[in-house]
Amino acid sequence: MPADLAVIGLGHLGLPLAQAAVAAGVQTVGYDTDPRAYTELSAGRTPVEGSLTASDIRRMLSGGFRPTTNPAELGRVRTAVICAPTPLGADRTLDLTAVGDAARALAARLRPHTTVLLESAVPPGTTENYLLPLLEEGSGLRAGRDFHLACSPSRLDPGNRTHVYANTPKVIGGLTPACTESAAAFYGRLTDKVVRARGPREAEMTKVLETNFRHVNIALVNEMAVLCHDLGVDLWDVIRCAETKPFGFQPFRPGPGVGGHGAPVDPGYLPYNSRTPGHPLRMVSLAQEINDRMPQYVIQRCATLLNEHGKSVRGARVLLLGVTYKPDLADQEASPAREIASRLMDMGAQIGYHDPHVLDWRVRELPVPRADSLYEAASSADLTVLLQHHRTYDLQGLAVKAQLLLDTRGATPAGAAHRL
Repeated sequence: MPADLAVIGLGHLGLPLAQAAVAAGVQTVGYDTDPRAYTELSAGRTPVEGSLTASDIRRMLSGGFRPTTNPAELGRVRTAVICAPTPLGADRTLDLTAVGDAARALAARLRPHTTVLLESAVPPGTTENYLLPLLEEGSGLRAGRDFHLACSPSRLDPGNRTHVYANTPKVIGGLTPACTESAAAFYGRLTDKVVRARGPREAEMTKVLETNFRHVNIALVNEMAVLCHDLGVDLWDVIRCAETKPFGFQPFRPGPGVGGHGAPVDPGYLPYNSRTPGHPLRMVSLAQEINDRMPQYVIQRCATLLNEHGKSVRGARVLLLGVTYKPDLADQEASPAREIASRLMDMGAQIGYHDPHVLDWRVRELPVPRADSLYEAASSADLTVLLQHHRTYDLQGLAVKAQLLLDTRGATPAGAAHRL
């Protein structure tokens, strides 16, 4: 049966879009080349951790959502949205392989008058210099004349119950004004507000700015955390005071590292910039360097605390609390917990963990013992490290039970634990 919408890529970007579309009454098909995604979704289960719940998936299925691995479905829709993942490669550039695969699968079946949208996080210039040629060469159609093409970078905050898809403004940049309006007509069915960018590059760069803003400001408070510890200043109280300023300040908080799906992007080091000077964003590079140092700083603090209490890291029992990148979610994407555990293991520590959302956790393909009784594990561990503050944790109680508690999130009451 034909659908109005094809969502290509059923991961952290595609599933929330499909959910919003189904809720708005849009007949939606979800395409993914991974047979596991199809199997899990068809059975009413989520294929990716930290995304939608099983009950969300079941509601989508009952609302008409159809997962598929059949690319022929892509030729039967009026709108196709590419939500393929773009992971950070070893050279710190975004890997566009999945976007290219999605474009080729779509191009072979693309019909005139279809609206093609790109939501994946991509370098500026990707829509015009990478996606457009693939679609035109594979279809024989002309973008802007035979089909509409636009970029609308995803804006998701997993677990945020205040800002959801419907009330989060959608930025759209089309290849032509008609492309922009076609995209706006589609997204206007899903969200309260549509913001028109001048073109695809402006839409792509909006995502770069938003992501880099987060990383640069986290880097600032991470450096402040180290400085304040050295000076004996309570940074958490400093932030509490600073955020009372009604203008010119937005609070960010330090932590053991920066996780999540939004990688900092420096367009100076990315492809498709042959017509630009290619100047690097030095502040972004520096912010990445600072944030990348935080797991090692946590290790340093762990070693110092153990040493001050007459213990060595080698042989010490260390309990890590919360191994996800965000509180109250199962998503472990880029969480610093794995690096911290790995470094502690290299130093000879005996690692255990507890996380209410992660029942099985592996570091270097080796299973890490999970604590069944949180308080009992904390009382027997030489050091307990809070890496993520899930709301189920009673930090006051943990502070009493733990022999030694390092709080990297500033969530414990003042004086109850050692804070980052």
